[in-house]
Amino acid sequence: MAIVVKHLLFVKIALAGMLVSLSSGAWAEADPKLWPVVKEAFFAQRPIEDNVPFIVLTAPKRAESGAQVPFSIAVDQTQADANAIKKIYIIVDANPIQLAATYHLTEQLGKFNLSTRIRLETDSFVRAIGETADGKLYMSAIPIRAAGGCGGTIDNDEAAVRASAGKIKMNIEAPASFGSPTAATFIIKHPMRTGLQRDLVSQGFLPAFYIKKADFVYNKKPVMTVDFGVGTSEDPYLKFNFIPATAGTLEVQAVDNEGKSFSHQTELKS
Repeated sequence: MAIVVKHLLFVKIALAGMLVSLSSGAWAEADPKLWPVVKEAFFAQRPIEDNVPFIVLTAPKRAESGAQVPFSIAVDQTQADANAIKKIYIIVDANPIQLAATYHLTEQLGKFNLSTRIRLETDSFVRAIGETADGKLYMSAIPIRAAGGCGGTIDNDEAAVRASAGKIKMNIEAPASFGSPTAATFIIKHPMRTGLQRDLVSQGFLPAFYIKKADFVYNKKPVMTVDFGVGTSEDPYLKFNFIPATAGTLEVQAVDNEGKSFSHQTELKS
């Protein structure tokens, strides 16, 4: 089911986040009162089962940088409802743009286990909402203290940024472990501009510029699709497990919000 996003609710959420920051200083406690507004924007009238034991989130209680917050998700599909979870939405309540990423899962992932990096503008609850094929929703959430990840000023060298954007590194853990979870690591060079950052010299806002989507396939079979948002950190990083049945090729095709496409492949030998 498509997510319905209402513009006025986004404005309310952004204003609420600003009020929290102004009233409590740069290090405000994560505010649970934001979630009802966020939920209304993304999942209006849909029930969500909270604090489920089969979605486990790991992150630092206080991140060193709001621009690079380590974040891990583990899903034990065997504990979920009769239908396995097919999508996971990562939502940061207090960010100006709350949806950081959406993960579309396949059976090739087995028990989903992924590490990534996200942005936080201020202290916030970070939520993983899992959705089954028949539309049931399950959620786990953790509070994280961090600041300044979405805005600020950057020293921008546009030519250098454009020249390096889209360069991919990807590898598969050796030795091969056919039929068992095997770790793959992916990183793509990209500024992931949020549209809220200012150029250091001109002080003008830089337009949003980010990786929008990445499709992973192994031996031509889908493994995972990721819809990225600007709540994903600069140089998007993913480490995830998948289950290769035989030797083959892991491929990724990524596209940014300007329509440029980038690809890479890695061989897994027997």
